[in-house]
Amino acid sequence: MLGTFQQSQLRIEVEASASAIRDSLLRPEQLRKWLWFQRLAQGMPEQLHSGLTFTSWTGPIAIRHQVEVATPVCLRFLLSQGVDGYHEWYWGEGWVQSSLAGVSVLPLNLAQTMSLLSLRQFLATKA
Repeated sequence: MLGTFQQSQLRIEVEASASAIRDSLLRPEQLRKWLWFQRLAQGMPEQLHSGLTFTSWTGPIAIRHQVEVATPVCLRFLLSQGVDGYHEWYWGEGWVQSSLAGVSVLPLNLAQTMSLLSLRQFLATKA
């Protein structure tokens, strides 16, 4: 894999319940609404679950996601193709945390920051 090793951990406060955050992260229909800079594969199930594999695209770069863990408070992807690494999400009442590590030519910290800010805005408009 070409690129550099990058890692980042971010945690933000959000004006949302743990269940609203969970639905925004585990339901592809809602993911598509706030993760506007990534295209998700069509034909995904109603909810992400362990063992599911799907592809997203950031511009022309494909990123394969394998859902390793999907619980009411945690989501963990193993990433390959455009990013070789992992992305973990944890959440609770009023907060969400993202941990990302991998090798990529993409600016992972920028994408992670954009994702969290977009999720925060999405959750604020749902309330």
